Amino acid sequence: MEGPDGSGKSTQIDLLKKYFNDKGIECIITREPGGTNISEKVRGIILDKNNSEMDYMTELLLYASARAQLVAEVIIPALNEGKCVISDRFVDSSAVYQGIARGLGIETVYEVNKYATRGRFPDKTFLLDLPAEAGIARKKKQAELDRLESEKLEFHQRVAEGYREMAARDPERIVKLDATKTVEEIHEAIISVIEELMNFADALR
Repeated sequence: MEGPDGSGKSTQIDLLKKYFNDKGIECIITREPGGTNISEKVRGIILDKNNSEMDYMTELLLYASARAQLVAEVIIPALNEGKCVISDRFVDSSAVYQGIARGLGIETVYEVNKYATRGRFPDKTFLLDLPAEAGIARKKKQAELDRLESEKLEFHQRVAEGYREMAARDPERIVKLDATKTVEEIHEAIISVIEELMNFADALR
């Protein structure tokens, strides 16, 4: 599940997990950066507003480090056990935030993360598309902003545009959804895609 800050990822992830549970499909939720003891400590460094001097490459490598631990400790074992994994952000976030918005380049991000992910990649990615202004307004109502959320509006606008660019680059995997719609409408759109995937998987068996 991808999208700019404030796009409603957490809500849709919870609904999707309930859908799978109701179907008797065991799944886990991961979040980035974080999800393990080590990754959460790295998250604290990344998002700390006192670390305003952080170099962009440092930021990229810290995200990749947190991701590498999450993949090794949580995601690969879950997949090996036949569980479904719902990720709150993954490599696409780095491609957008560091690759596009920070200007490090998409290919640089994917080259670094080739090692961090051990080749694991989402079967399907849902992008909750929301204008930057709306997303930040939502976040300000929820809690104190972290280091990235506190960036200038121009940065968040580059992020929103970056996600749209990524969706255009990989339309087969990335499903772009209008995050201004109701929670129920977005959930129904996600389930429609999931059921199509599940029917396709059943047909291959």
